[in-house]
Amino acid sequence: MIEDRILPALHARLSTALAPPTAPLVRFEADGVLVGELTEPRARRLAAFAEVFDVDARRVTFVRGCASIEARTSATDLVARTLSAEGALSAWRDERYEVRAHDAAPPAFLLERAAARYFGIRTRAVHVNGLVDTGTGTAMWIARRSPTKAIDPGMLDNLVGGGIAAGATVAQTLAKEAWEEAGIDAATVSSAKLAGTIHVRRLQRDGLQHETIHVHDLWLPSEFVPANQDGEAVEHRRVALAALPALLVHDEGPEALTADASLVALDALLRLGVIDVDDPLHPWLAALCGQGR
Repeated sequence: MIEDRILPALHARLSTALAPPTAPLVRFEADGVLVGELTEPRARRLAAFAEVFDVDARRVTFVRGCASIEARTSATDLVARTLSAEGALSAWRDERYEVRAHDAAPPAFLLERAAARYFGIRTRAVHVNGLVDTGTGTAMWIARRSPTKAIDPGMLDNLVGGGIAAGATVAQTLAKEAWEEAGIDAATVSSAKLAGTIHVRRLQRDGLQHETIHVHDLWLPSEFVPANQDGEAVEHRRVALAALPALLVHDEGPEALTADASLVALDALLRLGVIDVDDPLHPWLAALCGQGR
């Protein structure tokens, strides 16, 4: 039984944390097509890179000489390195994302991951709900992010999660991140089931997070214990699903899950029937996850 106060608090937290931008944003275009969105101060900063961008009050576009994927990738890499040296980006990853107008479009260019939010490009990620049938109910494995992580250091997180880098597929990223973050082998992760996608578009300190999360459910043996391989997770705990809503209301402190992870976990709670479909807040919580759309 979920306490009466929990679901209103959960809805209040996530509807605030995941609220779409209200401030005006400047379009970032390639070949006349939207590929990102910038805050006005960030767009003004890019005007200084006149050899790369044309900037006006409504949009940022590439100059005529930056017409190929190679030219744009090289030029934006130099811009990103300058911005990074100014402290305007999150920690440099030395990993690139493909920048596209939509999934079926060819990449317009590749961009360093640390600059993704600055330019407001749409990124893709994989998250995994690690589920266990305990014999007395279902539980979910939760991880704690390393205190040295560039984003959301020290916060609780889904068992597995990671961005899809340039050239990688959902399946490849799933297998890679499952092993690195939880020591889940290829045979086990192959049984993960795609549960759908969740979309996040919100302003953050480092720019616009515009991300599509490919959510997977993975049922794990009861004897399984996660073993991090890359130092990015420093703790794991197994939480009964019935107790999970009370954990998701925390916005800060040692018991707080990241907003992304909270949304992914909430999606699972709704799909698995932990939150009663007859609860008055059910449709509002489902709307946060994009369910029923």
